[in-house]
Amino acid sequence: MEFDWSVIGEAMPALLSGARLTILITIAGLVGGLIVGFVAGLMRAYGNAALNAIAFVYVELIRGTPIVVQVMFIYFALPVLADIRVNPMTAAVTAIIVNAGAYIAEIVRGSFLSVHKGLKEAGLALGLPMWKVLVYIIGPVAFRRMIPPLGNQFIVSLKDTSLFIVIGVGELTRQGQEIMAANFRAVEIWSAVAVLYLLMTGTLTLVLRVTEKRMRIL
Repeated sequence: MEFDWSVIGEAMPALLSGARLTILITIAGLVGGLIVGFVAGLMRAYGNAALNAIAFVYVELIRGTPIVVQVMFIYFALPVLADIRVNPMTAAVTAIIVNAGAYIAEIVRGSFLSVHKGLKEAGLALGLPMWKVLVYIIGPVAFRRMIPPLGNQFIVSLKDTSLFIVIGVGELTRQGQEIMAANFRAVEIWSAVAVLYLLMTGTLTLVLRVTEKRMRIL
């Protein structure tokens, strides 16, 4: 069987459309996931017993279940339980937010607690309120330390979007499947899909490495 480059050329517009949707879902989901993750992470690190328990249950529940189960629960089960209609795109973004948020929460918790306690004590000794100590003293150091694991999570979340094929989201993998089902050129189509994923993850990795280098602690 010969590799037919013209098949990729014909499929590329649809594949690029799927790649754009993949990027959109990833960005929207990670923005929400960062917010949820920072809140849950700080609850785990500095919250009282009740807040810590709530965040702990959330993190363990999400980390203990696959994202494909989570998105199917949001899309199929939530409408039954809460009488709320959820479209595939909303379910996909929500799944990324919920899933990434749990992992980011542990990254945030670990990064903040890794900062030497002396910095916190020094800030409090100067009369600063706790929130200012976290934002201006502990936060900058913790943020530098969390960049590498956050980068890994961003890449994982981007690739996790391929699982949303189960609810019919037209992202990159779904587009590849539909094209392959029409022309039966699996080698060409899935090679093109793989290259597009590599380009997206490679670009993200490069951006994160540059950011990490610029913010490296001397």
